[in-house]
Amino acid sequence: MIKLRDHKQGDFSREEVSLANRNSGIALEMLRYDVTPVGMHYLLTHFDYPYLEADTWNLEIGGLVDKPAVLTLADLKSLPQITQTVTLECAGNGRANLDQRYQSMPWQNEAVSTAKWTGVRLSDVLENIELDPSAIEIVFYGADHGEDAHGEHDYGRSLSVAHAMQPEVMLAYEMNDLPLLPQHGAPVRMIVPGWYGMASVKWLMRIEAIDHAFDGPQQTGTYIYRDEPEDPGTFVQEIRVKSLMIPPGFPDFYLRRRFAEAGQIELMGRAWSGNGVGISRVEVSIDGVWHEAALTAPDSKYAWTRWHWHWDATPGEHVLQCRATDANGEIQPLDARWDNQGFGNNGVHSVTVTVR
Repeated sequence: MIKLRDHKQGDFSREEVSLANRNSGIALEMLRYDVTPVGMHYLLTHFDYPYLEADTWNLEIGGLVDKPAVLTLADLKSLPQITQTVTLECAGNGRANLDQRYQSMPWQNEAVSTAKWTGVRLSDVLENIELDPSAIEIVFYGADHGEDAHGEHDYGRSLSVAHAMQPEVMLAYEMNDLPLLPQHGAPVRMIVPGWYGMASVKWLMRIEAIDHAFDGPQQTGTYIYRDEPEDPGTFVQEIRVKSLMIPPGFPDFYLRRRFAEAGQIELMGRAWSGNGVGISRVEVSIDGVWHEAALTAPDSKYAWTRWHWHWDATPGEHVLQCRATDANGEIQPLDARWDNQGFGNNGVHSVTVTVR
């Protein structure tokens, strides 16, 4: 069994660099798109990419059900089809921005994207197999298999029966009007709108109804907010309110410093929150002075909101920031909140720009 990792400050370890080479994030200039192009959608894969063929794939459904089933992709496609535009964010997004970071995937701000998902409601699948009244949770297992600090296992997550039956929870087989690509969970994956991405199990292979709280490694061993490793903590679930901006001007190749010309510059970006809660406000700071940005209505209640504001850029070095407030009054904090494994970091996004 692999040991738990220490926190680190400064240079990234070889292991972190290796993870960064396997898991790609969105380029922030892609925030211009309402729907992220498929090839730019962020990726986080815990283990190896499974090889599954659509023609031979099937989904086993069992446990506390009256009608166990094995469904093919054709069986799923025979059910009523739905399409939803959904923003997904990795729970570890922003981990690398902490002074003392947990050694895992070193996301800065790139692990968020929005896609148009097509598939079927999970509730339609579960109604056909008739859940036993004693079932309280539904467990979803992917084909990705490996080992971490909590032992060898298939990737698995659960939802309460009540949540699983919500109409927005879906099994998706298309992304942006195309069949799912292997890296995005083909041939079928879960989409749990409003929650961090760990709930949207990819390469779905098995569904099991149980009468107790699921205690799998990806449910109780990680994806828990903790100040210290020994804390009982609370489960990572709904996405926290957050915003990002497209870095203005143009970059230096290696250091990624930003340069821009003096004059009017349109600043823009995206803001989002969890559980379908809308964005009520986005503010932009220029050197500590905050201004309210204009908002554009999103494609759906689970998709990010576009914001923009015109900046009269003057020569010199400037620090630009953005922060969002959602409809529940939750405000993106100025500083990243501490978490032992770097989960849920929604501190404000800062960009330094040299105006010439």
